[in-house]
Amino acid sequence: MNKQSTIQQEEFEKAAFILKTIAHPSRLAIVNILAKDEWQAVSEISEKLDLEQSLTSHHLNTMKAKGVLESRRDGKKIKYKLKLTEVMQVLACIEHCDLSRF
Repeated sequence: MNKQSTIQQEEFEKAAFILKTIAHPSRLAIVNILAKDEWQAVSEISEKLDLEQSLTSHHLNTMKAKGVLESRRDGKKIKYKLKLTEVMQVLACIEHCDLSRF
């Protein structure tokens, strides 16, 4: 395997990891919110998406465990932001796709 193939393979593996981690409509919506507004609390995100707070928290914790998000405590609230900024590139690709054809 040449060096270029190795680099491509690493990029494919990283892309697949990101896609698997965010491959849920609610997770994509959460990432979209965090791409626009850093450090959002669980309650703020769940309100914006009209999701139960426990379900929102579950998705946030899953993405945090995979290294896509990071969190910090702010008083009684836990706030989240994107840690893996490559996710924003995935969102940009989705925004430029004509998904109405599918």
